[in-house]
Amino acid sequence: MAIIDGRKIAAEIKEKVREEVEGMETKPGLATVLVGDDPASQLYVKLKGKACEEAGIKSEKYEFPGDAKEEEVIKLIRELNSNSSIHGILVQLPLPKNLNSQKIMAEIAPEKDVDGFNPVNMGRLLIGDERFVPCTPKGVIRMLEHEKVELKGKDCVIVNHSPVVGKPLAMLLLNREATVSVCHVKTKDLGKFTREAEILIVAAGVPGLIKADMVKKGVVVIDVGINKTKDGVVGDVDFEAVKEKASLITPVPGGVGPMTIAMLLENTILAARWQK
Repeated sequence: MAIIDGRKIAAEIKEKVREEVEGMETKPGLATVLVGDDPASQLYVKLKGKACEEAGIKSEKYEFPGDAKEEEVIKLIRELNSNSSIHGILVQLPLPKNLNSQKIMAEIAPEKDVDGFNPVNMGRLLIGDERFVPCTPKGVIRMLEHEKVELKGKDCVIVNHSPVVGKPLAMLLLNREATVSVCHVKTKDLGKFTREAEILIVAAGVPGLIKADMVKKGVVVIDVGINKTKDGVVGDVDFEAVKEKASLITPVPGGVGPMTIAMLLENTILAARWQK
């Protein structure tokens, strides 16, 4: 069993980004839009801002109260779309329930959509033209590539069917000729599927959902779950038990989380380069 060190891989990517930014005439600019006062969202935006600063990327933060009107948010996005010093726009999810996430994501110019949630970029992903890809799924793929995990023909099981993780990740794996099963917390007899997996990716938001008897020997496990419990932050996988059977496994924290931010920086550089 080997533990995949997401922090180390992310640090290498961030250093490459920093070196690239140093050589750019125009410094890339990222705008983050935060609506409401969700503590997790505030923390993510703060971490993203810090990572931008370290990489030399100009970061601007725009905040709205939780009861902000949709038109106000859309007006800001349209202004940022036409601002040539902003190359990437990120609207922090989840948005308050009074806002239509899909409508707001569709307003972000596809060439500035560094989170990959605009329908144009989602459609490109579907046909195998990977431009801007959602950062967490992209980070998962990069981890697997870094560890030289062969994807072609492999049985991959994803436990998540959201448009943020599960669906784009399924497309990324299919584009690499893996055989993909997509499950979720309502899947009947989840263990029947997870026991077949050669690569298991879990993002269900349920602490310790995956037990040792639900995986086979030699499985590669990517745990995307981040759950706050009385014992601290844990993933969706019973790490101590499952690591005894896994050939590779990510820890929580220190696995997928750092990769998500590294991919955001990389996407911002791509956006700046393409817009030039």
